[in-house]
Amino acid sequence: MLERLFQLNAHNTNVRTEVLAGITTFLTMAYILFVNPSILGETGMDKGAVFVATCLAAAIGSAIMGFIANYPIALAPGMGLNAFFTYTVVLHMGHTWQVALGAVFLSACMFFLLSIFRIREWIINSIPLELRSAIAAGIGLFLALIALKEAGIVIANPATLVGMGDLSKPEPLLAILGFFIIVALEARKITGAVLIGILVTTAAGIALGVSQFGGVFSMPPSLAPTFMQLDIKGALNIGLVTVVFAFLFVDIFDNSGTLIAVAKKAGLMRADGHMPKMGRALIADSSAAMVGSVLGTSTTTSYIESAAGVSAGGRTGLTAVVVAILFLFALFLAPLAGSVPAFATAPALLFVAVLMTAGLAEIEWSDITVAAPVVITALAMPLTFSIANGIAFGFIAWTVIKLLAGRGRELSPALVILSILFVIKLGWFNA
Repeated sequence: MLERLFQLNAHNTNVRTEVLAGITTFLTMAYILFVNPSILGETGMDKGAVFVATCLAAAIGSAIMGFIANYPIALAPGMGLNAFFTYTVVLHMGHTWQVALGAVFLSACMFFLLSIFRIREWIINSIPLELRSAIAAGIGLFLALIALKEAGIVIANPATLVGMGDLSKPEPLLAILGFFIIVALEARKITGAVLIGILVTTAAGIALGVSQFGGVFSMPPSLAPTFMQLDIKGALNIGLVTVVFAFLFVDIFDNSGTLIAVAKKAGLMRADGHMPKMGRALIADSSAAMVGSVLGTSTTTSYIESAAGVSAGGRTGLTAVVVAILFLFALFLAPLAGSVPAFATAPALLFVAVLMTAGLAEIEWSDITVAAPVVITALAMPLTFSIANGIAFGFIAWTVIKLLAGRGRELSPALVILSILFVIKLGWFNA
């Protein structure tokens, strides 16, 4: 049956290898079980329900990817997107978390339609690679600021906007220690470095009496507080257009980059760069995002951590299905997830930030018409506390600078149209 479903022989693999690859992928991305409820919980969402929604969204999304696309790529609620959901859409813009879930659902529906009608390639090709790298880096800096804030290392200061927290307290010191542990373990190529770092930091906090231990196993909490609570009507408000597009763009770029990177590593991409069943993979991803919003979590997306499973030999969808099964088993770890404090998840956020800002190395810094919009995009996200603002400023800066520099031929029609729409949204025509 497994051979018929996943064509193991054709991909030169076997059940044992695929299972080990699935376990490897799960360990590298299981940190989301602790980080996602911590972040979304700040919106007022029930953390127990978010934990269940995270497990189910990851399980369903990974299973869909495994069975439909037969790719060794796992899915779960995405980092960056969950921070945008909480800190920008809900806490900064003042929308309810129900409306934010509605925006996630609408962006997933748009992604689904773009995948079916194959418009995704047109959008991707219309956005310069450097601008896509800047968006990823900006999200990384946004996560870094959130991590430092959650750890108590950076605090508000009325005189200087931000300042340094009290580093004599145990929380920031434990967060710093957790980050060092994660980086050191990753440097040593130890599987599950982020997960280990979170658990060690949590254990240290409990031992010092800084946080409380709530247990390890129990029956899963109720999903009722978040299930089917999305407000689609509220999300159709014209003021949320940029929010929906921000979710959409980040998801498109994130998925495309992840799929291409993992496919290359797994040898699933043809010599001409064509990726077979790319459409199926994108349909699986957008379907998972829709399901996740219904369950009660931010955008579900493909995880680059899937590359760890590929390195362990994963080549088929069986790897993703194994990840799905493990996320279902994780449903019984709710007490452990509830025992993880914010200062223990902050190191994971900061580590992900390091990985996301690495894209800046690909920028052609000698070209000032590229470097300037890239810096504006990357800095606007953390300094305005909004991924949507960063994307808007980046698109506008890229278009205007290229036009004024006499290099308008380098602009695509889609980029110009989007830049005009962002100018209208920001209200500059009414200033």
